[in-house]
Amino acid sequence: MAGRVSGKVAFITGAARGLGRSHAVRLAEEGADIIAVDLLEDIDSVPYPLATKEDLEETVRQVRATGQRIVARQADVRVLSQLQAAVERGIEKFGKLDIVVAQAGIIALNVDLPQAFLDVVQVNMVGVLNAVTAAAPHLQPGASVILTGSVAALLPEVAEEDTGAGGLGYAHASRHVARLGHDLARVYAGQQIRVNVIHPTNVESGMMDNEFMHHAFRPDMDAPTREDMIPALVEKSPMGVPWLPPSHVSEAVLYFASDDSQWVTGQQLMLDGGQVLPFTDARVLP
Repeated sequence: MAGRVSGKVAFITGAARGLGRSHAVRLAEEGADIIAVDLLEDIDSVPYPLATKEDLEETVRQVRATGQRIVARQADVRVLSQLQAAVERGIEKFGKLDIVVAQAGIIALNVDLPQAFLDVVQVNMVGVLNAVTAAAPHLQPGASVILTGSVAALLPEVAEEDTGAGGLGYAHASRHVARLGHDLARVYAGQQIRVNVIHPTNVESGMMDNEFMHHAFRPDMDAPTREDMIPALVEKSPMGVPWLPPSHVSEAVLYFASDDSQWVTGQQLMLDGGQVLPFTDARVLP
């Protein structure tokens, strides 16, 4: 069905590349106008390059190619005022806001520095809360808020592994995003504003496909490549899936953004290839 979010406006953080860009383009293909933000700078404790100005410009190009409009701004999700300014600019252009996709995230696996823990939590947890806070005054009944967590939120072994302060920060933030989504759904249910959380497994994106992460998953090799890392990813997946294409996650975002899910709220959707099954029962949250 085409036009599943026709006439809606979506605010997306981390939109310059990877999952954020994929979500922006997919929602635009289905009729949404986009408010897109990204940091466009590196963070010292993150051991791989983050998105650039050119990346965000490419997102703008791809959204406009669908025929939809886009407002794109440089903004740091750790700074509430910057997100508020971006949302206000979008409201000036589009007149409303219907969808929030809190997508921005980083990882600092095996970085054993306290600052790595703080930076990951600030982006992956505080940044999610800031995105919702910036959007909240503009949301009306029927709006949809979609938070991005991680399979790390539901895997107890992640917290137990020696992944350094940065890895612990990633697991910590993911668990709190899961709880935030659950409790926000309770808070907003009476206003008919839906809040759901998506927990992907590894995704084929700049966060995963870089020299640092190749080595993190294949520490037994001096200079592992993308191809060397894939067997290690497959080994962790009961369904033998190394990673998801961003487009697969975007289909879940589209479902939660559209009226197809108008009575669905408080859900924790695991796109994990069965990774969480050995650690959970039928409860929604661990």
